[in-house]
Order: sequence, then structure tokens, then C-alpha cells
Amino acid sequence: MPKQTLNDIDVKGKRVLVRVDFNVPMTGGSISDGNRIRAALPTIQHLRNQGAKVILCSHFGRPNGAVDEGTRLALIAKRLEQVLGDPVAYAQECIGPVAVAAVEALSPGDVLLLENVRFHPGEEKNDSAFAKELANLADVYVNDAFGTAHRVHASTVGVASFLPAVSGFLMQRELEMLGGVLTNPRKPLAAVMGGAKVSDKIAVLENLLGKVDKLVIGGGMAATFIKAMGASVGDSLLEEERVEFAQEVITRCMHWTVDLVLPQDVVVASEFSADSPTQVVDAMEIPDGWRIMDIGPEATSTFISELEDCKTILWNGPMGVFEFPAFSQGTRALGQALASMEDAVTIVGGGSTAEAVAELGLADKMTHVSTGGGASLEFFEGKELPGVAALMDK
Repeated sequence: MPKQTLNDIDVKGKRVLVRVDFNVPMTGGSISDGNRIRAALPTIQHLRNQGAKVILCSHFGRPNGAVDEGTRLALIAKRLEQVLGDPVAYAQECIGPVAVAAVEALSPGDVLLLENVRFHPGEEKNDSAFAKELANLADVYVNDAFGTAHRVHASTVGVASFLPAVSGFLMQRELEMLGGVLTNPRKPLAAVMGGAKVSDKIAVLENLLGKVDKLVIGGGMAATFIKAMGASVGDSLLEEERVEFAQEVITRCMHWTVDLVLPQDVVVASEFSADSPTQVVDAMEIPDGWRIMDIGPEATSTFISELEDCKTILWNGPMGVFEFPAFSQGTRALGQALASMEDAVTIVGGGSTAEAVAELGLADKMTHVSTGGGASLEFFEGKELPGVAALMDK
């Protein structure tokens, strides 16, 4: 059922509590990637333009229900102020007298960022009393945090039972773009799956197999499929308990005329390190003592050529150990190829894939890069996300 959005509700003069996802990466005490902050701007600016009092709440890090000075949102408030170009008020509490006073001081168009909601144990427990205190600060609730929509927390689910609840523009776009892959994709549809483990993608593969025209397997998880084909994988990370599942996938692809594309060659290393000796070998002939670290040049070329005639491409999981430059070539080449496919809808799953695309400077050349790692996986598994289910239906 489609959910109501900001366009379906009057917010003029109202206090609007917006759940955003400002759980940004930090390096050396500073924000290393502000994409999640920038992603919230369309919703924030719309509310300001409509004369709403904008109250933002978010989690940050894992303070485990207690005040943690290292995970306060002061730095995030400053960064938001910079990208917004206007003052942002910051309250060092998210409920209680400090928060109430900060909200009461707002004028229409003002923006306030509340303190880390995970400082309270009631947040992750979806405690109704904590949710009600948050709700009492506002007249309307907007969920714009797709990255936490799979969590049953007070600020993602509980608050929606006390206030009119709609999706923000980021949430709306995520649901439209990811939902389009499952319900009405332009064909042919390809899914490119990578990352380390098959187990992380089992439910996604189960749900997508009947929908895709091509299934491309790279990354460390390719080892399990290579083993399922009867070959040795050397010292590669192998999920022995998933080999039978990989065999089932191979069989189903044959029966359902899904083109299954596995790497013909791989880059292997003698140990898991950035400067380990490497060689390119046939994927079916990985020597003992060596492990898969990236797809090989022949596989990279084949993957790209197989995708060139596709109209919708879903990519989830890097092709190798992207954080090591020597093993980033497959991911880099694939990302550049997808970015150049102007006639295709290219959807990038969140998490490490989104990080890789951002690092390559290709995010704005993709049709959509999801802001949710775990949330996008659960969405593609076909699960209903609790934070979405809690919103008002159209």
C-alpha cells in the first residue's frame, strides 16, 4: 500500500518531528562523508518553505542507551548548518525540559537538531513512554530515515502511533526506486551480487531469482559458487554450509532461463593483506594457499558486456576487497561502466557498495544510490520494513 508523503499533509505553522539518518562516518574526530546530511536537505527545505518548525532527531553510533560524549550530535549540527546555509539550533537532550524549551524557542522556518536518541534505552526497545515524550514535541511526524526503516525503534515506529505520520522525500524516493526494481522494472533486469558472504544475500537471491533475467556473481561470495561447480577454491573464504544453496541457485537459473554469470578468472593473493603477492588465475583452478581477492580482467570485461543490453541493473556488493587498492580494480571498472550506461536504470544498494561508488566519485552518475545498507537488503528480500509500515496509507 502506498504511503502518504509530505505532499499529502499541511505543515504550515506546525511543529514537525523529522526522523533523519545522520549516522555519518567519522575519521579523526571529523565527518568524513556528509552524504546522509545532504540527502535530508530536500525534506528540510520543503518544511521550512512551508512555514513549519523543523525538529530533527537521529541516532549516531552505538552508545547503548547511555550518554556518550563521543557520540553527541554537536559536530553534525555544525555540518548541517554549513550545508543548509542557515543557523541550526542544537539541544543537548532529545526529551525533557531542555528539548521542550528548545522547541518552544523555534519560529516558523527554524531548524532544531535534538540530541542522539540512542542515549535513551527506550529508543532501541521501542518503549512507548519514550516515544510519547518525543511525540509530545511535535504535531506531525515525518520519517526520512530509510537507513533505519528496518528497525523497530521508538523514533522509527513508536512515534508514528501518536502523531500523523508520513514519509519524507528521501524515504519516498527510496521506496519508489527500489520498489520499481521488484514490481515494474524495465527489462532486461540484471542483479549484480558481490560482497564476502552468500549467507548475507540468501533471502535476496530467493526473492530476485524469479524476477531477474541475469544474475552476475562476484566478490568473495563467488567462491561458494565456484565450489558448487566442483572446483577447489584454495584458501578463499568459503561457506561450506551454503554450497548446497549455491547449487540450487545454479539449477534454478538453468530451469528458469536466467543467465548466470560467474567470473572466469580471479585475482588471488597468498594472504589477506593490502600488499600481498598476487596473481590472476582461472576461477576453476585456484591453487592451494591462495585466496580470491577480486574478479580478474577477463571476468570484468565479461560482466560489463553482459550488462550492456540490460535496462535495469541492481548492484549490491563490491567485486573484491575494495578497501585495498590492489583489489579494487573490478569494483572500479564495474562502477565506471554502470555510470556510463545512460539508457539503463542503475540502482546501487547501500552499505559498502554505496561507499565504493561515493569514493569513486560516481554516485551522481547512477540513477539511485540507496542510503540504507541493511534496510535495502531487507527490502529486496521482500520484507515489509517496520518504519514504512508505521506510516499512514494513501
